[in-house]
Amino acid sequence: MPIASADLFVLLAAIPLAALGGEAFLRGVLGLSAWLRLPKLLVATTLAAFATSSPELTVSSMAALAGKPEIGLGDALGSNVVNIALILGLALLFGALSTRFAEIRRDFLLALATPVLTLFLALDGMLSRAEGALLLALFAAWLTLAARQAIAHRRAIQATAQTDTQAIGQPLSTVLYLIAGLACLILAGRLFVTGASGIAVALGVHAYVIGALVVAIGTSLPELVTTLLARLRGHDDVGLGTLLGSNLFNGLAIVGVAAAIHPIQAPVGEITAALVIGVLSVLLILPRAGVIPRWRGGILLLAYAAFVVVTLTI
Repeated sequence: MPIASADLFVLLAAIPLAALGGEAFLRGVLGLSAWLRLPKLLVATTLAAFATSSPELTVSSMAALAGKPEIGLGDALGSNVVNIALILGLALLFGALSTRFAEIRRDFLLALATPVLTLFLALDGMLSRAEGALLLALFAAWLTLAARQAIAHRRAIQATAQTDTQAIGQPLSTVLYLIAGLACLILAGRLFVTGASGIAVALGVHAYVIGALVVAIGTSLPELVTTLLARLRGHDDVGLGTLLGSNLFNGLAIVGVAAAIHPIQAPVGEITAALVIGVLSVLLILPRAGVIPRWRGGILLLAYAAFVVVTLTI
């Protein structure tokens, strides 16, 4: 089947829209952090990550309701590999990334444990509704810990914080930036998925492969643009927090919701590559002397290339 020119046009149209949306969304995240007086890393890991993961949630839920939760599973697992191996790999090409292990310990350990748990649950070739509920329970526990951290931080600064006169009118502009930026990012992701999926179908690509590779990149477009722009603007904590938080949303909430809606056929042979490479990629986040070295970017990109090759040969 020949590739339609409309699919290629739609695919290319997503690029400028994503750039515009990413700039607005990053401004919104920074404004929200200042307005709430919370660390940028915490805001990025929770609120920003939830927002950027909304495309995966939509795709996975709709696929599960349609009786095809495998597409959602491929999207969520593939997006996690895209987040760390591809996006962080690209971000590290700009130089070493500063971070302290103490700041990311909880999210790092959970992001490392989630794919291991998912692989264990899928050893029988199925993710049941009960197993989906377990993933959702872990997600709720993580959100509770994050909320407690936010409350503790606010209480710690409450005694010394003064009224910020510059914040007058800031909440409205912050919300507008967030909404407009996220809307553009999601629309760009949809355009990318539509165009790329049309091309993939024309080439006869398997449904799981489309989910794990094509749809995963499209739904990870918000994380990609936000992380790279944050890196260029000197807000490394926003980029890293968004990626870690998005991985937890994908692995726990999104897979959990999809499995709770409809049991997922999860052949170990199909999902092992995404889960194993996902674990190895997260391990490469572990900072050394307060930084994630630049050379790890090349290893992460090689890991993503290996994931693509393995997925295409399944």
